[in-house]
Amino acid sequence: MKVLYTRISTIDQKSDRQTQNSKDYDMLLEDTSSGATPFFEREKGKLIEKMVNKGQVTSLFVHQIDRLGRNLMDILKTIEYFNKKGICVHFIQQGIKTLNEDGTENQISKMIISILGVVAEMERNLIKERQLEGIAIAKANGVYKGRKRGTSSSTLDFINKPKNKKAVERLELGVKKSEVAKITGLHINTITKISKALAKLNST
Repeated sequence: MKVLYTRISTIDQKSDRQTQNSKDYDMLLEDTSSGATPFFEREKGKLIEKMVNKGQVTSLFVHQIDRLGRNLMDILKTIEYFNKKGICVHFIQQGIKTLNEDGTENQISKMIISILGVVAEMERNLIKERQLEGIAIAKANGVYKGRKRGTSSSTLDFINKPKNKKAVERLELGVKKSEVAKITGLHINTITKISKALAKLNST
C-alpha cells in the first residue's frame, strides 16, 4: 500500500499543498502535531507503525522532510526504522527516496536528508527564538500579560486541543473515563482534567 503522510502544526493550517495528486496513493493520513513530536508518538504515526507491522505498507510518501519532523535525530531514526522494514520513504518536493531499487540504502539521499534535517531543526529553533523575543518585547511594553489561570478562554483552549476534543466527544456520550483514556491514548489524569473543564464550562 502506498501511503501519503502529511503533517500540519495547528488545526488552522491547511495541507492542500501537501495533498496534491493524493489520488495517486492508496491512503492519505494527516497528523496535526508539532514537528518536534517524535513521529511514532503522533496519532497517525502510531497508526502507520501498526500498519507496517501488519505488512500493509509498501512505501511512504511525504511532501518534504520537515513534515516528517524538525528534529534531526528523530528524522534519522524514523527513516532507519522504515529502511529496516524494507519500506522506501519518498520525499516528493526534494525528489529523493531512501532506498534504491534493489532495497539497499541510498547513501546520497542519506547525506541530503541529514543536511536538510539540520536546516529544519535550525529553522524550528529560530522560530522559537523569535517567539520568545516577541513575547519579551511585548512584556516590556506592557502588552503581553500572559494567560490568566482559570479563565474560560484558557479552558476552551484546553478542551479544543485536537486530542482533547476526541475525549470530549466521548465523555459527552457518557463513555467511562477509563475507556476514553484507552481509546484516545491520553493519560487518565488528563481525562479527569478534561471532565472537570467540561463541568466548569457547563456551569457558567
